[in-house]
Amino acid sequence: MAVLVTGGAGYIGSHMVWALLDAGEDVVVLDRLSTGFEWAVAPEAKLVVGDIADADLVGSLIEEHSVDSIIHFAGSIVVPESVSDPLGYYENNTCKTRALLAAAVKGGVKHVIFSSTAAVYGAAGLEPVKETASLAPESPYGTSKLMTELMLRDAAAAHGFTYTALRYFNVAGADPKGRTGQSTPGATHLIKVASETALGKRQSLTVFGEDYPTPDGTCVRDYIHVSDLAAAHLLALKRLRAGGGNLVANCGYNHGYSVLEVIDAVKRVFGGDINVQMGPRRPGDAAAVVADSSVARAELGWVPQHDDLDRIVGDALAWEKSLSRRNSAR
Repeated sequence: MAVLVTGGAGYIGSHMVWALLDAGEDVVVLDRLSTGFEWAVAPEAKLVVGDIADADLVGSLIEEHSVDSIIHFAGSIVVPESVSDPLGYYENNTCKTRALLAAAVKGGVKHVIFSSTAAVYGAAGLEPVKETASLAPESPYGTSKLMTELMLRDAAAAHGFTYTALRYFNVAGADPKGRTGQSTPGATHLIKVASETALGKRQSLTVFGEDYPTPDGTCVRDYIHVSDLAAAHLLALKRLRAGGGNLVANCGYNHGYSVLEVIDAVKRVFGGDINVQMGPRRPGDAAAVVADSSVARAELGWVPQHDDLDRIVGDALAWEKSLSRRNSAR
């Protein structure tokens, strides 16, 4: 019995692979390495380079490794890019997931855990948003993820597998043991960009919009440590295997920080100033999105261990330094 992790060579996926292995699971990774890295995959996992839409490949992996569960991370994630290339996002995030699910159903996979997003809510406001809130994504990225949630709901009802869709808020930080982290060149995650700027990898950081209806005018987000997110997936897997039903749950800390507050944290932890430029709003960005994670805490028994902005920033900075050493050694 094995777990198939799609996108397991990417940022969140690579952390998930380590967490699964630490828990004693057999892990197969399927990743086309478009944004992920072979070296980011734990050596104990089996890495297969390929596309999730390749039905024959997915089917053979399910059969060969007796896959009972799929944790699905593969997809495109940049909100402004989705606005300029909506069809590309619907193809990569929605159509290819449909193909993956078809192969899973054919292969008799029992459980699916899906990497969804808080972007399904659109502009939710400063109050923590519940899973019962209206779903009004403001970008093709958010819509592509919502469409997959609907596919999961309908396919599970028709074919008898069970699923969990975890709606991530803003994932940040890196493995505290230094085994993996956010490594994508040109990444748009704020803490990643701020860390790169602090270490001189970027000349400056641009704040996109300072006229939002928030306390300091910049966007507010709920930042969750990637290790806490991986732990939520492990708990979701345990729950499904124990007979738990379908579930949609937010993954966040119930409080948010503005862009300027995050930048101040990076300066504080780094111990120096960084070059910050002010710019116009980006299309598709919501003013504020903060999680109400009471469902995850109640249903999964999830208790975050890293709910501290300075800790998140510190792990991100440590990984960025490690990544610099890795790159300079090549």
